[in-house]
Amino acid sequence: MRLEDKIAVVVGAGQTPGDTIGNGRATAVLFARHGAKVLLVDNRLDSAEETADMIRQEDGECITLQADVTSESDCQRIVATCVENYHRIDILHNNVGIGRGDAGPTNLSEENWDRIHSVNLKGMFLTCKHVLPVMRSQAGGSIINISSVAAIASTGMLAYKTSKAGVIALTQNLAGGGAKYGIRANCIMPGLMNTPMAIEDYSAARGADKQTIIDQRDERVPLRKKMGTGWDVAYAALFLASDEAGFITGAILPVDGGQSIRVG
Repeated sequence: MRLEDKIAVVVGAGQTPGDTIGNGRATAVLFARHGAKVLLVDNRLDSAEETADMIRQEDGECITLQADVTSESDCQRIVATCVENYHRIDILHNNVGIGRGDAGPTNLSEENWDRIHSVNLKGMFLTCKHVLPVMRSQAGGSIINISSVAAIASTGMLAYKTSKAGVIALTQNLAGGGAKYGIRANCIMPGLMNTPMAIEDYSAARGADKQTIIDQRDERVPLRKKMGTGWDVAYAALFLASDEAGFITGAILPVDGGQSIRVG
């Protein structure tokens, strides 16, 4: 198993309710399948528990924790809980992200700008801030941050775009600073994905038919005219978390069916 004896923290291990599986839940399940013991963190404990049930049904090992990544004390508690239960942290997977309420620069409210940046960027900074001392003390670790192709592509969602671009910059800084400690930091840029946050959340916010949204998004994907799934992101994360990626740090990996090649 590719993560045997590894301890992983998956932040955003629950998901929006929906017909498909989200990136965070798929990653947590896949990590456990490959031997990791996983701390499942989410702001909705019931959703994290649903993920835990899936893992335990496959005889995987995990514990759950409710936390708000915009709170520094909660991020400290995430680290303390993992160390208390498992004594180390080999993998930090940051999956939390939101976009509801976003708009262009003349219509975006200050409140929504602050909220989106707080969740998408500040939250990742805070979890990394408090995991890094543990990884430094054990002379190694892998940090995986989820950005988005929106960071480099044209979009009308200003706060989402700038926050996800910030995730890339954060990851590059972590990679440069962590290298001497044996800490790797890499970033995944998902493209158009068929996940509950992308489909059900968008449908509810816009009052749009789900199948219409799916069809429109599929049409925009170069590879087979079909969106990716949470499992596509999860398998990329599994590789970056594993020792197979031991010489890879600072990488920005598109998982997008070729969407980003249209950028330049």
